[in-house]
Amino acid sequence: MTALAPLRGRRPYRLTTPPVSGVLRPRLVVLCAALAVAVFLLFCWGVSLGDYPIGLGDVVKALTGSGDPGTVLVVRELRLPRALTGLLVGIAFGISGALYQTMTRNPLASPDMIGLTEGAGTAVVAGIVLGRDGGLGTQGLGLLGALVTALLVYALAWKGGATGYRIILVGIGVSWICTSATDYLVARGERFEAQAALGWLVGNLNGRTWDQVDLLAVAMAVLVPLALGMGRWMRTLQLGDDVAAGLGTPVQPVRLALLLVGVGLIAFGTAAAGPVAFVALAAPQIAQRMAGTAWPPLVASGLTGALVVLGSDLIAREAIPGTELPVGIVTGVIGAPVLLWLLIRANRAGSGG
Repeated sequence: MTALAPLRGRRPYRLTTPPVSGVLRPRLVVLCAALAVAVFLLFCWGVSLGDYPIGLGDVVKALTGSGDPGTVLVVRELRLPRALTGLLVGIAFGISGALYQTMTRNPLASPDMIGLTEGAGTAVVAGIVLGRDGGLGTQGLGLLGALVTALLVYALAWKGGATGYRIILVGIGVSWICTSATDYLVARGERFEAQAALGWLVGNLNGRTWDQVDLLAVAMAVLVPLALGMGRWMRTLQLGDDVAAGLGTPVQPVRLALLLVGVGLIAFGTAAAGPVAFVALAAPQIAQRMAGTAWPPLVASGLTGALVVLGSDLIAREAIPGTELPVGIVTGVIGAPVLLWLLIRANRAGSGG
């Protein structure tokens, strides 16, 4: 017991069936439970708003298929797709940001900082403006764009291995290339096409349907367990490449696997709601500080991302009466101060350049 005394706030555990051992962090468990409750309340609140107001109790009943048939129709067919899209997109962006910040050991590393969101956006805008998606649809184009961008960043950052520092530097350059290509496509598009592309590029939950929800839910059912399953390797990467390799972690294969899982999450999320700004950057950092851990915890990061997106969507719908702002505008307002704060912290720590 004396050897475990330094683990303040942590409780080691060991199970015989299945043979699993680890450290239980009560603060993290309580945080995840509190975030889950807050996300559920915001989710129900968002569904209750509209031209036909619905009480929170009636929303919960409608979600279970009971209650007034008209209310059930409004909730499940008209409002639920938007709310579910916001929920899933927030979780996808939060977990993806946590993956990249852990993989690179840098709080400024996120998919929208190293070009992956921009690459997905360029592919989708090209399909909108040029009117050719090759039968892939928005989700397929987003996945293809993010995957090509990720592989390009990884290849350019490779020099006997791909370190987190090189991935960030190369990613920033590729990000600006994709942004310039997107601006060119929007500028050459017709008026209607340009408006459609710009509306999507801001990050928007308006008009979401079950088509976006279904594909995103299937993708996350595959990718989220993969991300959680690599949690042990992620923690060893936090110790540095040499230490991680000494502990038996295949550093480069794990880094590539994390890159690809993060690509899938950000690509499907971006295809469903557009590149919602700063969620992948801010959510993991907020979750890490609330949890008091040395790295962004995946589950808490995903729930924090959902909380940010759902909360921002409520603000976007209610801030200006009679007008629904794109959710990306609100997340940008929230995320920009977080970015400045991270840069100030980096400079004070002597790592900001």
